[in-house]
Amino acid sequence: MLNTFRGTLVTSVQCQQIRLGHRIRGKAPIYCRTIKERLDELNYKDEICRTKIDIGLPIHPTSSSKLRNERLEHVKKVKSDKTVEKLARDHKLQVDMGAVRKEWLKTLGPYHKKNIADHYGIFEHLYGEGYFIPIVNMDICYDINDELSLPVYTGNVIKPQEALQRPSIIFESDKDALWTLVMTSLDGHLTASDNEYVHWFMANIPGDHVEKGDTLVEYLQPFPLKGTGFHRYVFVLYKQNGKVSYDIPKVTSAALENRTFVTRDWYKKNQDAITPVGLAFFQSDWDETVREFFHKTLNTKEPIYEYDFPAPYIRPQEFYPRRKPFNLYMDKYRDPKQINKEYLIRKLKNEDPFKKPAPPLKFPNAHAFPKGMPSWLKLHERKIRLGWGRVNDV
Repeated sequence: MLNTFRGTLVTSVQCQQIRLGHRIRGKAPIYCRTIKERLDELNYKDEICRTKIDIGLPIHPTSSSKLRNERLEHVKKVKSDKTVEKLARDHKLQVDMGAVRKEWLKTLGPYHKKNIADHYGIFEHLYGEGYFIPIVNMDICYDINDELSLPVYTGNVIKPQEALQRPSIIFESDKDALWTLVMTSLDGHLTASDNEYVHWFMANIPGDHVEKGDTLVEYLQPFPLKGTGFHRYVFVLYKQNGKVSYDIPKVTSAALENRTFVTRDWYKKNQDAITPVGLAFFQSDWDETVREFFHKTLNTKEPIYEYDFPAPYIRPQEFYPRRKPFNLYMDKYRDPKQINKEYLIRKLKNEDPFKKPAPPLKFPNAHAFPKGMPSWLKLHERKIRLGWGRVNDV
């Protein structure tokens, strides 16, 4: 804009923020919050909620220096043994894996289990801010047949068909100790997402005899719903200070309305009498036994979930689309049902129920296309030769 003021030519320029030919929307960078401030706002968590509380038994930790010295002494002892060194060089040294696992369970095993449970969100969804070190190891096995059994570790996959009957559980215990065993499902509650289903509840277990405990809730098979992915099923072993009488109604049926459970509220009510000491869990996804469970056991319809994807965005049609195959570009703006019908007719046209299908080309890309064939048609023929595209899905 040019203005003349008292005979002098004055130029006034209207400043605009321009970046790569586009005007910047919103406030200028000098007035906006920085990326760090924005990330701190999005990732803010209350310190009270982030504070973790150890609800397990106290552990007397061994100093790292002591463990390091013991490890060094063991390595020196092994290296000084010429027989062991010769067997190792000849690839004949045999290692007792049972002894290795036993040593691992005594030293770093409980901490590794705790880290894996944290990774899967077990403690967060069971107790909120609470956690514990699983110092008592549980050997849990599902018997598939007389010869095979499927163990439960920390997150391995077990199908519902393999967990129809209650598993066998072995753990080390004193004769006078009393235990409580609870198996719950952290995912897949049909009415409340924050609640669980209790699949098995045994109280006042004397020693390591699980079958002699009081069965408050009968065992129920896993039933992960179709379309919801993997579900977590957790076994937690609690050590009792004495005999406990839980305020829980006895459940013998498979009715799901009687099995709603919230571990955090239940433990908060009984935390003075019990302490969690053992943990194991597995994952499971849908199979045919879940359908039979809903139809025959619950006498109800099986719920099936599907992902409802939003419709893809299609930009306004251009009069001259550049570098886009003609047929694929035009198919975006047509009725999908009509397109599927055309591809189905094209597929059935070359099929005869009384003749064998023509053998595929041995080298599809080695056969030249006719001269003058447009590029979009070349792409279409190439897909048919290679077996790609929509025609193979209908």
